[in-house]
Amino acid sequence: MKRPNIAIIGRPNVGKSSLFNLLARRRISIVDPTAGVTRDRLTTEIQLPDGPCVQIMDTGGYGVEDVHNLTAEIERHIAVAVAEADLVLFVVDAQTGIVPLDEQVARLLRSSNTGKTKVLLVCNKVDGEDLEHHAYEASSLGFGNPVMISATTKYKRNAFLEAIRDAIDLDVIKDAEGLSHVTDAGMLLALVGKRNAGKSTLTNAIANEERVIVSDKEGTTRDSVDVRLTIKDRAFTLIDTAGVRKHKSIKSDIEFYSHHRSLRAIRRADVTLFIIDASVPISQVDKQLGNEILKHHKPVVLVVNKWDLAEKNYTKEEYAEYLDKAMKGLDFAPLAFLSAKNKQGLKDVMAMAFNLHQQAQHRVTTGQLNRITQGILEQRLPPATQGKRLRVFYVTQLDICPPTIGLFVNHPDLCDPNYERFLINRYRDELPYSEVPIKLVIRERRKTSLDTPLDERKRTPKKSKDDDDKPDTFSDEYDD
Repeated sequence: MKRPNIAIIGRPNVGKSSLFNLLARRRISIVDPTAGVTRDRLTTEIQLPDGPCVQIMDTGGYGVEDVHNLTAEIERHIAVAVAEADLVLFVVDAQTGIVPLDEQVARLLRSSNTGKTKVLLVCNKVDGEDLEHHAYEASSLGFGNPVMISATTKYKRNAFLEAIRDAIDLDVIKDAEGLSHVTDAGMLLALVGKRNAGKSTLTNAIANEERVIVSDKEGTTRDSVDVRLTIKDRAFTLIDTAGVRKHKSIKSDIEFYSHHRSLRAIRRADVTLFIIDASVPISQVDKQLGNEILKHHKPVVLVVNKWDLAEKNYTKEEYAEYLDKAMKGLDFAPLAFLSAKNKQGLKDVMAMAFNLHQQAQHRVTTGQLNRITQGILEQRLPPATQGKRLRVFYVTQLDICPPTIGLFVNHPDLCDPNYERFLINRYRDELPYSEVPIKLVIRERRKTSLDTPLDERKRTPKKSKDDDDKPDTFSDEYDD
């Protein structure tokens, strides 16, 4: 189904990213007075008031003098956005007036436009009525009278949205159905890792197009870039992120916002691809990032990238053993060895990601959990503390994504971290959660005269298929 594409185009510092965030109603693009903050094409879907659902694209500033010499790459992505757009929002600045670079952008739009794409001239930073007369200077660019807006004060916001809705070519969507609502993003798959680990290269390899800018310069990616894709009718969204680094190494507001958007991508993801550069040793940043993934109980694939550079020094078994020692707590996560640059191993990575997402959504019955827990307690009771021992009355699954298991006990403070780890590892052995994090929630339940702790109950043998109609003397009270 064809969804209208709207591209936001203009020179640096006219407020394109602020307008993008205004339309999206959330902070997606990094906004900073520094010119050239946005480099990649950022996209999101929005619902226009009383109108269709559209996809909007934020782009870098045309003509920016990029500090990493990425001007050509930025302008190439701008050209792609214009070519894909059904409507271009050509943004200028009411307060600085029309400058030669605005005229250059206007010539670009006229030369690249084949007639299929509408151009809506937008004059931003019209913060109040006293600045409206400045905006009409933009009419000299040849795209009619400008639509006025202030992304900061939201002055004339409703008129701006109405102008966009009226400018959309309804022929684009008249034959399509189901475009009145934002589509499901599918599985959210965040690519995280330290700088220059190969996240953007992997994003482009999976997307099979140059979707984000790739450079050997550190810090090329700044925003978190969502890329919606489909593989064999399975929708998912790749989230390419900026490279994570040590807090003490963050030296500017842009790096600060990039860092925190990367951490936010972990929190919003369903599954993470933790990109590890096999050509260099595991660093403290890698370990901190692993801890962040564990903290939020996110399913993770350890993606060993640049394996073509490292395989002369290690076998896969040797490197796996090295990772187990270096990355404590992630020994349950599956490993994928690949070369994103050479597009090797991509199918295995995506298969693992979908499998982890499926594991995390599985739900186990309360009866099954109680039987398994009873067996675990018979193998090893919790240690006693000052003559008191943890007693488990019953267990149930509280949630999915992550699988969350609730233990109702006499005194939660009696369960020490070592025993919690033991329980989680045993649950991972017994339940279909072998490769995803398990969240354990321990809650107090006061014992009543009818309660018998699990470790004191008689073990009920497994039922055969012929016994399905017989009562389960152990777990009937708790079966789902």
